[in-house]
Formats: sequence, C-alpha cells, structure tokens
Amino acid sequence: MESKVNFVCCDNPHANKLTIHVLAAVAEHERDMISARTSAALQAKKAQGCPWISRKSGRTVVRLGAPDPSVGAAAGRQVLQKQADEFAAKMLPIIDAIRSRGLTTLAAIADELMRQKWPTARGGEVWTLMAVSNILKRKRTSHD
Repeated sequence: MESKVNFVCCDNPHANKLTIHVLAAVAEHERDMISARTSAALQAKKAQGCPWISRKSGRTVVRLGAPDPSVGAAAGRQVLQKQADEFAAKMLPIIDAIRSRGLTTLAAIADELMRQKWPTARGGEVWTLMAVSNILKRKRTSHD
C-alpha cells in the first residue's frame, strides 16, 4: 500500500484498496492476539513453577523434555543403542550363515541380504556396506 502500486489478489480478484487495507488490519490484529495469548500462557506456566520455561537472549524457550537436555539426550542414546544391539543380535546369525556360504565381502553380504529381502534396521530394503559393517563391529565388541 505504501508503494502506491496497484495490487491484485489472486484468491480475491474483486478486492479493492479498501478491502485489502481492512483484511491487512484484521490479520495484524489476529497476529497480535495470538502473540498475547501465547505470552500469557507461558507466563502462567512459569508462575506455576514449570521448570521447562526459561528466558534466553530475549526469547522464551520451552523445553519439551527434562529441564536438563543432556539427560534426555543420554536416555535417547541408550534407547537407540539398545535397539541397535537387538537388531544386530537378530541379524548376526543370518549374516554368519551368508558368510559360511563363502560370501565374505561387505558388498556380497549386503547384496545377499537384499536378495533375501531382509529389512534394514529402519525397515528399508537397501542394505549399505556401512550397515553390514556396523553389525559386524557390534559382534566384535560384544565378545570383548
């Protein structure tokens, strides 16, 4: 509006300067109301003693987990490691059987796992050399 350029709105082609001005004012008001509601809700949570709300560099930061993010990260790592260990334990006998047939390279093992349609740890169909290598490394470290 400040540039004095004629404006055509694709989803409202009959809108004139007044209509656009009113719609912009309503949108700005709604933005301010959303901001006020969000700020009030965060202040209420903070007043209740919610430890996950803090002020950093002028912004309100809301943590969705533990107050100390390293606690959540450590717990997440433990869960992922347990899942990887369980998957490796399931796949190692299959890989050992493939290796006993003379297919000993990572590429040959990956190809055979795909040929037999074994899903990867994330349910995919494509086995990478690194995925096979990681499972074999887990075998070595579990026996140390």
